[in-house]
Amino acid sequence: MKNIFIAILTYKKPLDEISKFRPAHLDFLDIYYKTGKFIVSGRQTPPVGGVILAHNVTKEELEAILKEDPFYINELADFEIIEFTPAKYAEKFETFIK
Repeated sequence: MKNIFIAILTYKKPLDEISKFRPAHLDFLDIYYKTGKFIVSGRQTPPVGGVILAHNVTKEELEAILKEDPFYINELADFEIIEFTPAKYAEKFETFIK
């Protein structure tokens, strides 16, 4: 069973500053969707940060990847990584953990 990671981003700056770097952040995300490392991502509700679900990485690799994010580089967000081993999952999700 492969571990899954939840990266929680918490904005440190107002949304108008975050918005300036959003296109570069989305380009960053696209890179890691194409490599098969990111599963899903999106803004928190309310928009106080974001969430990235990742797999096919180690915690150390994910930490290094997140340091490439324009939100990290420009000191716009803090990151927290939660690692877990799936115990139950929807049948269609199996492709991500086996």
